[in-house]
Amino acid sequence: MVSLFNYIYVAVAVVLLFGASVFVHEFGHFLMARHRGLKIEAFAIGFGPKIMSWTRNGIEYAWRWIPAGGFVKLPQMMTAEVLEGSGAPAGEAIPPISPWSKILVAFAGPFMNLVFAFVIATVIYFVGLPVLVNPSIIGYVPPDSPEAKMGIRAGDRIVEVDGKPVTSWQEVQMTTVLARTNVIPVVIQRDNHRTTYHLTAAVNPMLGWKMLDLEPRDHPEIIEVLPDSPAQKVGLKSKDAIRSFAGVPIASREQLIGLIQKRAGKPSHIRIERNGKELTMTITPRLDPTTKTGRIGVDLGNRSTNLYQVQWPGPLPWDQIAGVWNQTIDTLSALIHSKQTGVRPKDLSGPVGIISMLAVQVNTDYRLALKFLVLLNVSLAILNLLPVPVLDGGHILLALIERVRRRPLSPRLVEYTTTVFAILLISFMLYVTFFDITRWSLFRSLFKQPSQVENVENGSHSPAPAPEPSPAPAPAHSTP
Repeated sequence: MVSLFNYIYVAVAVVLLFGASVFVHEFGHFLMARHRGLKIEAFAIGFGPKIMSWTRNGIEYAWRWIPAGGFVKLPQMMTAEVLEGSGAPAGEAIPPISPWSKILVAFAGPFMNLVFAFVIATVIYFVGLPVLVNPSIIGYVPPDSPEAKMGIRAGDRIVEVDGKPVTSWQEVQMTTVLARTNVIPVVIQRDNHRTTYHLTAAVNPMLGWKMLDLEPRDHPEIIEVLPDSPAQKVGLKSKDAIRSFAGVPIASREQLIGLIQKRAGKPSHIRIERNGKELTMTITPRLDPTTKTGRIGVDLGNRSTNLYQVQWPGPLPWDQIAGVWNQTIDTLSALIHSKQTGVRPKDLSGPVGIISMLAVQVNTDYRLALKFLVLLNVSLAILNLLPVPVLDGGHILLALIERVRRRPLSPRLVEYTTTVFAILLISFMLYVTFFDITRWSLFRSLFKQPSQVENVENGSHSPAPAPEPSPAPAPAHSTP
């Protein structure tokens, strides 16, 4: 029953929070359109069939089923007319509007997202922000590896990657992915002494991302090996710690389960630590006829639970906005330089991925969900300002061209251009949504990851140094 109420809580919170981000964007267009005297036919949150609608003062307000955006139907804005099929009733003339009005109306949506992000960041400052205790401490380093030959040892801490300070493994991995080269300068600290190494990052064939051949210190542990199972046949034993599976470094039990489930019938390398030594075996997960997923027949436990400590007060609002802005720009830059970074459009998230990650944050702590909303709203503002027809930046670009030419663009040209880019945008959304669905097991494992939030006041505007994680006294377990 508790689980059911939790799922309901998460679902309701996700709909409200995601809907709020869409609402403020469209409300920005709506307010500016009214201020500039434009004709408004409809204001909708979402696309597709209507959940509910009502009409007031000649404007139809609606909530629709597909929570992938929204729209304000403005017949004097050509792109909206093409997309939504708006138009004036027979005999009613709609006066044209100035390019300046088009620019203001288009810009108002992204601007409201930035205002909303700043408001949320201010709330986070006052309520505090949980910070994951996941220090970038290196785990086992194989003695014959290039990294070991350079002098890197278990227990060393990564403090900088590609010229950027890092304090957690999430930051290490993100910075590595976005780097424009696969030979990356990495600063490692040992006993207050820092050394710079130039490490080679290899593309993981399963994830498609560049990753350093270094790994976190914590790994799931085998509690029991089931009889007549693939695990027993290859010699896995109780207390073996799983370090990697199918070439992917393992940092949690749920991550490992998700990987095993997707590789039924596929021989996979599994690297373990046993009594201080590293062993590598090849195991083939067996297809479970009931769940249609792979299983190797072990009872797994987590060595530790995700531990968060609350930074109070939280980061300063402008620091949060600046950090998200830089992260979004870095991601776009990585896409532009995809040959160097390896980042492809398929690595982005569409509505399914965004909603899934928001659900993960809501399930962990509402303040993490607020932090994700800051990221979402700043990203929406930046992406919508790109000079692409259909997007707000496209409206602005067309209006600027009209202003320079001192006469409207050809309606047919605008219609064709908008239609082409609308088709491209919809196709792109379907494309990234497909890859979101292929990552569903990852989202699900993140959702189920045990977490603990500790309220620790540090009285600072920046995160306190992250303490080392301690083993959980009684690890949760499951059987893949």
